Amino acid sequence: MPKHILQVNQPMLETQLDRMVSEKVNQVLNAMLDAEADEITDTTRYERSGSRKAYRAGHYERALTVKAGKLSVKVPKLKGALFESAVIERYRRREESVEEALIDMYLAGVSTRRVDDISQALWGGRMSSQTLSDQLKKVYAQIDQWRQRPLSQPYPYVFMDGVWHKRSWGGAVENVSVLVAIGIGMDGHREVIGVAEGMKEDSTSWHSFVSSLLERGLTGVRLVVGDRCAGLVSMVGELLPQARYQRCMVHFERNVFAKVSPRHTRWAADALKAVFAMESREAALTKAEQVAAETDARKLKEAAKCLREGINETTTYLLDDYPVEHRRRIRTNNMIERLNREIRRRTRVVGSFPDGKSALMLITARIRYVTANDWSTRRYLDMSRLHDTMNEAN
Repeated sequence: MPKHILQVNQPMLETQLDRMVSEKVNQVLNAMLDAEADEITDTTRYERSGSRKAYRAGHYERALTVKAGKLSVKVPKLKGALFESAVIERYRRREESVEEALIDMYLAGVSTRRVDDISQALWGGRMSSQTLSDQLKKVYAQIDQWRQRPLSQPYPYVFMDGVWHKRSWGGAVENVSVLVAIGIGMDGHREVIGVAEGMKEDSTSWHSFVSSLLERGLTGVRLVVGDRCAGLVSMVGELLPQARYQRCMVHFERNVFAKVSPRHTRWAADALKAVFAMESREAALTKAEQVAAETDARKLKEAAKCLREGINETTTYLLDDYPVEHRRRIRTNNMIERLNREIRRRTRVVGSFPDGKSALMLITARIRYVTANDWSTRRYLDMSRLHDTMNEAN
């Protein structure tokens, strides 16, 4: 073994490298600004020429924050011409990529105060709330364009639900909803096809929401999955006559459990599990009636009534129109519930929104952020199974 081993001070090395990168970036930017000044004046520095269009008048220092750190660049001043740089936008104090990184942090769930602190810690400059607001306006313009995009393919399965949040309304803070729709296209991929403010999630809100989806090109819907909302159920029959409604199995079970006394909860859970384990809808309905009769015998009248009233729309997925391989994923609204949890992580940071527009934009931005990965690029269902079922029915 050698007696002397070379040791590297890692923190010192990283500091030196950061300094060297900052100095190099500073030199390159200054050189580019000088080149732009030469082009505007049509002469180089100290050159005597009769074709000169302007004169140099020194320079002024300007702070600029980039990914390499905080720099102080020398911006040329001219006499006889206005110096406009294509390298550094006028009045800009940060590189655009730095602002984009800060905006990404905000959309990911970081509060505005923390964004300001992080900007100070990483780049030595603060990002005021007004600057953040101005940058968000650009992002929101893109979000509005995305919300209104045309729908280019049929969506046989559509999952719908509302995300509740707090907002100021008439001087008070109230709970209102944003309606979200996720479609599974013929390619088998998931896609958020609609986001809109829904107020109280009533019939009027659902009607307006689905009408906007139809105007944008929503076609081919065969099954709508959602919670037991009267406005949503009536809308399916009115605007989507070719589709059936599937009540979320998990929500239905919770509704039944809410009417069961604690000492019967375990039995009720096993009984409902047996109902939804049936291979056909007829068998499930028969089993459900047996469970309802046993529920009556245990003096759980309200639970039995809830079971009888809701079992038909909760077992739609067992119809022969839908492939057996799809049943596990189309019988609940779990997919959209998971997305709602990610949304609430962000809205919880805000607390209450000042108006509906800000809530809608932030929730939509959060949805795009969460789904910009393999959530939308990975195939969710093999839709060739649905083709086979349709051919067999014909």
